Formats: sequence, C-alpha cells, structure tokens
Amino acid sequence: MTNVAMISYHTCPLATLGGKDTGGMNVYVHQLTRHLGKMGIHVDVFTRSQDEHVPHVLHDLGYCNRVVHIPAGPEVPLPKKELARYIPKFVEGILRFSEEKNIHYDIIHSHYWMSGMAAIDLQKLWNVPFVHMFHTLVLMKNRIARSPEEIEGEYRLQGEKTVLNFANRIIASTLAEKSQIEFLYEANSSNIAIIPPGVDISRFYPIPTDEAKEVIGIPKSHQMILFVGRIEPLKGIDTLIHSLAIIQKSGDLICCPHNLAIIGGEPDANPEEMNAEMARLQDLVESLGIKNLVIFLGKRDQEMLPYYYSAAEVVVMPSHYESFGMVALEAMACGTPVVASQVGGLPFLVRDGVTGFVVPGNDSQIMADRLVQIIKNKTLQEQLGNQSAEHAKNYSWEIISEKIAQVYEQELRIQVKPV
Repeated sequence: MTNVAMISYHTCPLATLGGKDTGGMNVYVHQLTRHLGKMGIHVDVFTRSQDEHVPHVLHDLGYCNRVVHIPAGPEVPLPKKELARYIPKFVEGILRFSEEKNIHYDIIHSHYWMSGMAAIDLQKLWNVPFVHMFHTLVLMKNRIARSPEEIEGEYRLQGEKTVLNFANRIIASTLAEKSQIEFLYEANSSNIAIIPPGVDISRFYPIPTDEAKEVIGIPKSHQMILFVGRIEPLKGIDTLIHSLAIIQKSGDLICCPHNLAIIGGEPDANPEEMNAEMARLQDLVESLGIKNLVIFLGKRDQEMLPYYYSAAEVVVMPSHYESFGMVALEAMACGTPVVASQVGGLPFLVRDGVTGFVVPGNDSQIMADRLVQIIKNKTLQEQLGNQSAEHAKNYSWEIISEKIAQVYEQELRIQVKPV
C-alpha cells in the first residue's frame, strides 16, 4: 500500500467553509483524500492545530485515513505572516508522529507554499519525492491588490520560488495556471502537470428546485442569485452588489421577486471583530439602498451547499483572481448556470454560452445584463443548467483522483531529486 503524507499546514480540511482561510483548498484536500483512500491509497493529512480542544487525530475522512493536528506554536488561528515561523516545529511534530506510529511515507503531497516549505524539510529527511499544488500564486494576487494591506510580502514570493526549485512535480489546475508558473516564475515546464480539481457528483447533483427551496426556506416563486466563498477583496463581491443595484434601478426584474444571497464570513460579528471586507460590503449595500435585496448568510456546512446551489437561479463568481473556481464546478454539477469573471481558471471551466456566461472583470453592467438574461429566460436557464450538470461529470473525483494517483506512481519510479 502506498502511504501519502498530505500537507495542509495553514488550514484543516475539516474546517467549516466560508471562514477567512477556508475555501476551495479545504474541499480539494478533503475530497482527494477520501477518494485516494477509496482506491486503497493510505493518506495522513497533516495540518497545524488551531484548537487545543480538538483531538489531535481524527478519522473523519474514512478509509483508515487520518487528519493529524500538529501543535506548532499557539493552538489558535494566527495571521499567515506569523505562521511561517512555526514551520520547523510543525515538521518536528510530523516526524514525531511518523516515528510513534512506525509508518513510512512513500510520497509527500503539499498544498500552498508554506506546506511546500515543510515538504522540503521532510523530503530531505525521508528521501522521498514530493508533489506540490500552490492553489494561489502571490504574483497573481499582488497584481490585483487594491490596497497596500492586500499585498503579500517578499517572504511569500521567495517561499514559492524555493518550493518550485525542490518539488518533483507541480500540479496546476489549468493551462492558465501552468503558463503563469512558467512565465512569472521561470519554472521548468516539464515538471508541471495539468490536473483540475474534482467534484463529488454523489453529493453535488441537480435537486428539484422546489425541493431545494423548501429545505433552505425560500418561496418557490423567489429568484435567488447566489455567491459562495471567502469574504475578501479579491472575490469581487462589490462588483456583484453593484450589478444588483443596476438591476434594481433598471426595473428589469420588477416582475420577478429576487435577492442576492451571500454565503461566507461572519456577518453578525461585533463591529470590532468583523472582517474589514464584510463591514465594507455591508456599508456598500446600505449606501446603494438595496439592503432589502441582499442577505448575508454567513458560513454554511458543506452538506447544505447542494440545496443552495440547486435552489439558485444562477451562481456568480465575480472574482478578480481564481486559479480554478471550485464553487463554479459545484454549482454546475447541481445544474445551475454560472456567471463568472474572465480571470484565471474560470474561462477554462465555465463555457461561455454553454454552461453560463463569462464576463469582463469589474464590469457590473455586463454582469447585470447576464443575470437578467438568465433569470427572465427560463428556457435558457434550464438549457444552461442541463449542460452544466453534464459538463461537470468530466470532473468527477473518480476521474481526477486516478490522475493524481498516476502522478504518484510516475514519481515513485523516478529517483528523488538530489538536494
């Protein structure tokens, strides 16, 4: 049996989605681990402990796989800038666990650059190959930063370059991400494999709209526009809110009761504890006079998302940067059209005019036009939805996990890079 050390340093795959550092990467690690286990590949997911009251070892991913919470620094959530200093302690904890359990890992699969830094140390000590997935790239994020506070420092850029130098294989989600790694980081293209994330089609599938709306508690006649994701500036939620204001001013949907539901963050937090972007968005809604049309729902369990996706007329991803777009894939699997920004991996996933629409980034007017088009034209909505569900089947985790397993097999046949 192949033993995989899956490294997800800064965020746990069991965390509730919609928090500051929880999103598509959590889903990716969670689902990949489960499906590799189903294939007979043993996976231990190592993540930094953020709560001393959570057991350090959990078996919530099935198939004998474990999530191992390693104490490294204070067992509380910490800013990413502070996390890097505890990577050596994290590595020590992984080594201690492997010795106590008398387990040898054949390959390391790391996620995000800090996990990659831990993987480098483990690679040297274990003399095994490691595969890495960045999920986001700092040079791309910094390009679309709107304020100095959003720009990440040189420490991350140097970390990403170091990981590229040591990783045996880089997994890119799309051709766009592969090109970004090649040209912005001058990486060796022969070490990059393109394998998109997958979707659990046993969980994300079309639920009859009336049944889904009953579960989440909205009238059958109500039209819902849905956003799901972290509440941060690069997600472009303000563009979507401006689109809703344009729709209200035009009166184009006066015939259809509708609202925008936003899943993610903590909208009811105290003012001094509230995420700055959440506060900004709530103020924006108030200033545009559309408070009655926008509902901030906060975090939702993964189990409830298929109901929200299926109940929605359209799911919107107005991001300024997405390496792939897991939310879009989940929505499509539920038979819901997606309107997405023409950035990153989204144009590779959302097929314009087939599974939804791709719109220029930051263009609230065109986004508003597309939303109205989908909501008012039920025939179009149904057509796009049916084609979305069919297209999403190409991304089932059964297919994707097999491709990842093939990369493992290839790397295990190759001698480990000299370090």
